[in-house]
Amino acid sequence: MKQIISTDKAPKAIGPYSQAVSVNGFVFCSGQIPLKPTGELEQGDIKAQTTQVLENLKAVLEAAGTTLENVVKTTIFLADMNDFAAVNEIYGSYFVSNPPARATVQVARLPKDVKVEIEATAQRK
Repeated sequence: MKQIISTDKAPKAIGPYSQAVSVNGFVFCSGQIPLKPTGELEQGDIKAQTTQVLENLKAVLEAAGTTLENVVKTTIFLADMNDFAAVNEIYGSYFVSNPPARATVQVARLPKDVKVEIEATAQRK
């Protein structure tokens, strides 16, 4: 049975989608951008934006009863592939051991003209 996941510890969805959906033991997280839970955009550099994105994902996963340690796949969307090394540094600090599978792509534009968006799929504990 499909369960909608929602938390006020991450920004509310800015469109007709859920923060995450849990089904068959997996949690599918919508892409997170560097919005703070208050709705304010993180204006810092790519490292600050990536940190906010990962904190948002962490909060959504916790609301679903799982953690970043149970993430099996992520997709990173970058506005500029030149930011890859900086994003990778922050990302690596969140996924220290047994990191998930991952794809990273450069896109023409992201919502609210942010620099990074990350989506994730995790197993429930």
